[in-house]
Amino acid sequence: MAQIREIKKRMVAVRTIQRITKTMQMIATAKFTASLARAKSSRPYMERIRELVAEVAARAGDDSHPLCLAPAKPAGKELVLVIASDRGLCGAYNGYVLRTSLIALKGVKSRNAQSVVETIGKKATAFFKFQKISVAQKHHFGDRPTFEMVEPLAERLMSEYLAGQYDACRVVYMKFVSNSKQVPETMQLLPMRVPTAAKNETKSDSKSSHALYEFSPNAGELLNDLLPRAVKMSLFQAVIDAIVSENVMRMVAMKAATDNASGIAKSLHRSYNRARQGRITTELTEIISGAAALE
Repeated sequence: MAQIREIKKRMVAVRTIQRITKTMQMIATAKFTASLARAKSSRPYMERIRELVAEVAARAGDDSHPLCLAPAKPAGKELVLVIASDRGLCGAYNGYVLRTSLIALKGVKSRNAQSVVETIGKKATAFFKFQKISVAQKHHFGDRPTFEMVEPLAERLMSEYLAGQYDACRVVYMKFVSNSKQVPETMQLLPMRVPTAAKNETKSDSKSSHALYEFSPNAGELLNDLLPRAVKMSLFQAVIDAIVSENVMRMVAMKAATDNASGIAKSLHRSYNRARQGRITTELTEIISGAAALE
């Protein structure tokens, strides 16, 4: 009797967990759909503005903008911005990002520089606290970050870099490639790297067509406007990609949890039927034995 009661309690608990994980899967699916739409709408602009920076720099022969050059006097410090999630239950998402951040910090140490860590997301803050690594600043953008929320952070990073406080600024985040592929990546935000593919393509085009470009305003003024925009959009796209990756990995994790709960529920149901049948058989045996003893 005690075994049957225990199995029934476990069945109720598993069904409750299954309903919770199913609900979380549906919520993650809705959030993933919305965040993916935002990421897809912003990515072409980000890619095009980086290509435009490469074209202007190559055609004008001017790639000496301060945001593209290392500081004249090295500060001996590099900033690492780590983007993780505020909540768990998203599979290996935070594990991949945080392991990649440790690799990035080791790279800073190998260059004989001091690392300055900033975080986006509570999980990253808690991880570095556990690792006894001090966090300079903590940022929170929520589930629906906007460009206006990320822009002040990008402006501060650029101003501090131009002031010579850091030799480089890198962003560790989960890059969204497709629904089935998300890759942890360390992106160098500053000094900004001009896309080599676009640059090479521009050079080959210039050699073949010998096209001459007239800039109005001049190339320097264009780069002064385009480069900060490219840095801001790169950081914003990294934040958006991190949100999309988090939602898709949580959706997959909750689907797996729901399927596992369904399998456990079926197994418990079979165990319950066996225990119930065994109890009935035992009672029938006792009744028959008692009736035979009275004869």
